[in-house]
Amino acid sequence: MLLKYDVIVIGGGHAGCEAATASANMGASTCLVTMDMNKIAQMSCNPAIGGIAKGQIVREIDALGGQTAIVTDATAIQFRMLNRSKGPAVWSPRAQCDRGKFIWKWREVLDTTPNLDIWQDEACELIVENGEAAGVKTVWGVELRAKSVVITAGTFLNGLLHIGRKQLPGGRIAEPAVKDLTESITRHGIRSARMKTGTPVRIDMRSVHFEDMEIQEGENDFHQFSFMVPHRQLRQLPCWTCYTNKEVHDTLRSGLADSPLYNGQIQSIGPRYCPSIETKLVTFPDKEQHPLFLEPEGETTNEMYLNGFSSSMPMEVQIAALRKIPALRDAKVYRPGYAIEYDFFDPTQLDHSLESKIIKGLFLAGQVNGTTGYEEAGGQGTIAGINAAIRCGGGEPFILHRDEAYIGVLIDDLVTKGVDEPYRMFTSRAEYRILLRQDDADARLTEKAYNLGLAKRDRYDWWMQKKEATESIINFCATTHVKPKDINAALESLGTTPLREGCKLIDLVARPQINLQNLSELVPELKQLIASLPNRNDETAEAAEIKMKYKGYIERERIVADKMHRLENIKIKGHFNYLEMEQLSTEARQKLAKINPDTLAQASRIPGVSPSDINIMLVLMKR
Repeated sequence: MLLKYDVIVIGGGHAGCEAATASANMGASTCLVTMDMNKIAQMSCNPAIGGIAKGQIVREIDALGGQTAIVTDATAIQFRMLNRSKGPAVWSPRAQCDRGKFIWKWREVLDTTPNLDIWQDEACELIVENGEAAGVKTVWGVELRAKSVVITAGTFLNGLLHIGRKQLPGGRIAEPAVKDLTESITRHGIRSARMKTGTPVRIDMRSVHFEDMEIQEGENDFHQFSFMVPHRQLRQLPCWTCYTNKEVHDTLRSGLADSPLYNGQIQSIGPRYCPSIETKLVTFPDKEQHPLFLEPEGETTNEMYLNGFSSSMPMEVQIAALRKIPALRDAKVYRPGYAIEYDFFDPTQLDHSLESKIIKGLFLAGQVNGTTGYEEAGGQGTIAGINAAIRCGGGEPFILHRDEAYIGVLIDDLVTKGVDEPYRMFTSRAEYRILLRQDDADARLTEKAYNLGLAKRDRYDWWMQKKEATESIINFCATTHVKPKDINAALESLGTTPLREGCKLIDLVARPQINLQNLSELVPELKQLIASLPNRNDETAEAAEIKMKYKGYIERERIVADKMHRLENIKIKGHFNYLEMEQLSTEARQKLAKINPDTLAQASRIPGVSPSDINIMLVLMKR
């Protein structure tokens, strides 16, 4: 059987779902190929979305017209804004979700997206003609033809599961691995390697002694992920915290000889920032305890996830160690933790559009690029889907720069630096954090998405309303004058210095003790203005306050970013034969030849390329 589309997306995980909806919403006829329609956007590990820097990515996906934020808000059972003790540049939303409802909400999104079909099957061969991707073949003998192919196969490519010395092929527990697709891609010269990740034990909540744990409630203020949808609908549930102890550690150490990570069974590298419990013991041998977080899997299920206890130890060792924790002394387990090894492709073989440099029309997104995390996958999927659709109709690739989005930082890091371990996004990876806040993703990206045809008119109008409302608050504060006699008593009660002379409200907002909420109680006209704003006025007021409070920092960082853009505008691809440039260091010549950067700015971010190498190239370009 032969099926024809503009875009084919292989894999129904977080990258695949975003890629498929993005290309379809841009008008490209799209087919999403997945092995199990009942596990669309499965949360293979923790059923949570967001976190440090990851939450910013989800808000960016939403601003671009993507779906992850909408699905998350509809299925959230706990929400928290992380890093509130720090500045707003690093505030990061996080939500615990109902795992089952998350899947079915995504199914609803896919089923109602125009131009999008779903085909349940396993892709086994990439079709390449004249150096370009032309489609895929499946294990059931179906041939799907397309102008663009997006591979988002997650951990399924030659996936191998480990629990102790037991090994089983699989892409996830109880799901088959994909055997032949990697070879059909690498035979065309694309390099692949192996990575490892893992997931913790799942526990029956009825067997937990919650009285021996500390409760961790969520927040129920106006914050959420999507800039568009109504507030959270599901019943909100707490998470719980406890700690490992010496007995737990001794039990785990007794099984290290059977640990796949330490007996040579697993050769690939796991995630540095989400290590297994056995790796924590080996890396931090003097640490007497490690924190654990027991988190609900859903609104109605008894299944709970033990965050911080990822392991591939033998199951009897895992369970024995668990029961040394007072709160889990009677723990009943649904299934033990396990590790999985899988194939990925060196991301330096991609352009910033996530199109392969070797096979045109082939796009890669998600864990197949060496990343970890639903959010990183969804962000890549969005960009790959957009560019796959653009390629079908002709046009310039859509690329986000490092000062425009965390998604831009993520992709630039991947294609410029490559990976030697699963890549996870952190706020520290972004040099323009004050420009890439979670509150202003819509300001940075909605208009771009609207011009692409991805964000629809209702989203654009919603953003324009918020923009005008934000500006009205800032203008009011910038033009409204207050006198000392009218406000000093209130300022002293708030612990801030009284005024000696009159000033504008915007000068008061800059003070750390002052925010728009307490200021509006002192200035009735401001309170009335905020209350009269359309849509979500709390979110609008927060955005206005941040812009006023951090105005100097924002402007300073914008100047630095604009200077770097000058190097971004200097195109160098095709201008140099790096291996013959004796003026450059040997390492620089080798790295530049391997990555073949598009711009001088990208070249400057390649490890091993020094500022003096960049200056030499700049001089040669001027000549």
